[in-house]
Amino acid sequence: MNSQQLAVTPPSADNDSVRNNRLLYPSDMTEQSSTEARPSSQVAGTAAFSKFVHLLQIVADTPEPLTVASLSKLSGYPRPTVYRTVAALVAEGLLEEGARTGRLALGPRLIHLANRSWGQSELRLASLEDLKRLRDVTGETVHLAVLNGHHMVYVEKLESPSAVQMSSRIGTNVSLHSSAVGKAYLAALSEVDQDKLLQALPSPLTRFTDNTKDSLEKLRVELALTRERGWSVDDEEQEAGIHCFGSAIYGRLGTPIAAISVSTLRFRQKENLRQAYVEPLLEVCRTISRRIGETPASIEPFSL
Repeated sequence: MNSQQLAVTPPSADNDSVRNNRLLYPSDMTEQSSTEARPSSQVAGTAAFSKFVHLLQIVADTPEPLTVASLSKLSGYPRPTVYRTVAALVAEGLLEEGARTGRLALGPRLIHLANRSWGQSELRLASLEDLKRLRDVTGETVHLAVLNGHHMVYVEKLESPSAVQMSSRIGTNVSLHSSAVGKAYLAALSEVDQDKLLQALPSPLTRFTDNTKDSLEKLRVELALTRERGWSVDDEEQEAGIHCFGSAIYGRLGTPIAAISVSTLRFRQKENLRQAYVEPLLEVCRTISRRIGETPASIEPFSL
């Protein structure tokens, strides 16, 4: 995240009261007619909070800024609900509304919080120097990813020094079945945990290129091979022209907590792929796993 961190001014108590009343009791949230209709086990305000998070996620995952109308369509929420929720998020600096276009983007306060959180991340602190070394040794782009639901999300990216670079960015979700980080993570899981994730994937599997595995049977065969040799391959399965190698990082319990990939452009690959990319990748993953395993207050597990 390259955005400059912005100072946050705490709202006044009066403004807090107005915002809280508006956030917790939105009169136009027709999906939930009354407080009495809420299950007794649900914490007050949970439904509203879930809407806020869902709308923020849609804005974050959409490449172009959205209008309220398009956000309503994508979320499935009534437009009055989206208007009210967006107004609250804008007031808190979590969303930003274009003065001329009215289109929505992530706000400065959210970016500030994300920067603070990631800057203090144990995983990042434990791996950053090794990731830099891997980037320098291979001369290619390096990604660090963790599990995010049924995807992997890039939480660090170190760009290749070469002139031609990749369009991926921190915060990008990539599929488990087609990415090097995803297949490395899946292969490192126990059979039970792996099967749980595989069963949650769409059927048939989404195809991004002609090389993408489109069935669980084909994917399981590749995962078995990945587990046996210790690294994964994305053979232009996520994006044409991009060939990646991946390997898992393990925590103290011996379970995967993240994965690293070296992403190469097919046209400039070195001849000896194993020596140029795979061996440095495996060395870095072993080093980071060992460091995390020796840290008393280690991260277990690490996922979003």
